[in-house]
Amino acid sequence: MKGRTIVLDHVNGLEAAAYLVDGKLDDLLIDDSDAPRPGAIFRAICDRPIKGQGGMMLRLPDGETAFLRQGKGLSPGQAMLVQVTGYSEDGKAVPVTDRVLFKSRYAIVTPGKPGLNISRQIEDDEARDELLAVATEVHDDTFGLIIRSSCEGADPEEIMDDIVAMQDLAHAVLADAEGSEPEALTEGDGPHGLAWREWTGAADVVTDNGAFENLGVLDQIDALGGALVVLGDGTMYVEPTRAMVAVDVNTGGDTSQGAALKANLAACRALPRALRLRGLGGQISVDFVSMSKAHRKQIEQSLRASFRNDPIETSLVGWTPMGLFELQRKRERLPLARTLKGL
Repeated sequence: MKGRTIVLDHVNGLEAAAYLVDGKLDDLLIDDSDAPRPGAIFRAICDRPIKGQGGMMLRLPDGETAFLRQGKGLSPGQAMLVQVTGYSEDGKAVPVTDRVLFKSRYAIVTPGKPGLNISRQIEDDEARDELLAVATEVHDDTFGLIIRSSCEGADPEEIMDDIVAMQDLAHAVLADAEGSEPEALTEGDGPHGLAWREWTGAADVVTDNGAFENLGVLDQIDALGGALVVLGDGTMYVEPTRAMVAVDVNTGGDTSQGAALKANLAACRALPRALRLRGLGGQISVDFVSMSKAHRKQIEQSLRASFRNDPIETSLVGWTPMGLFELQRKRERLPLARTLKGL
């Protein structure tokens, strides 16, 4: 199978979406009906401050709790709007932010941050001017508005409809901000909605029942249950623990000169996909094959290039005294191992 394909299906009753490049799984989204989705918006009630951290514990519906990092100026019992930023680890509170955004395929509406901006990825001046005219026609300056890069070449009517829909949603949610009890105001997008919103490049879309099995997606998901990632130039093992994700890179049977650098560069290229498909985030520690310090800069450049187009925010922290490389990755995805337990 050549080209790019978006497959929308269900796995054991859970909504799922897969992105294939030449038949190879490049991205995967599987829903979890029990966890609040990233992007969901709640009216939360402040519960108690966390001394020493400056944060605030919040009450959500159904006995759930959330943690807001910046709790300055808040008091117990106060109602506020928050948005889920990622999945929580077992036994921990749901991470949220008070900077609520309304994000769709073509537009992001930003309450409290006025202005109209166009994605810097759209570099053509004529295209930017055309999009500015389209957005200005329907922009409600009560809110800020960001025109996403997916607008380039899109139908102007679809862009305007999308902007209006997000602004209407923002008005409706903000109108429900006050109250004495926690309440879910939006659910957040599921895998099919996220696929439409984020996978905006040209691709074939398959929605047939059983498409995951027919196109080999299920077999590729099963392979992700193991730690091994075959690199071609060596091997890599990606193993999550409760505290962190450990990554070990090996040359395999290659003992030639330069084998270490080849394996390490191959690992740099493969690491974003390996983490993305497994839904892994948090602290990540990579044990590259031993190499000279002169090659470390080359490895850093390769990592930076590899993560540049990855959709999940990842910070390259740097080398430890023991020669490990550390990264910090946002927990935007549900760990696949946790999802597979129910499959």
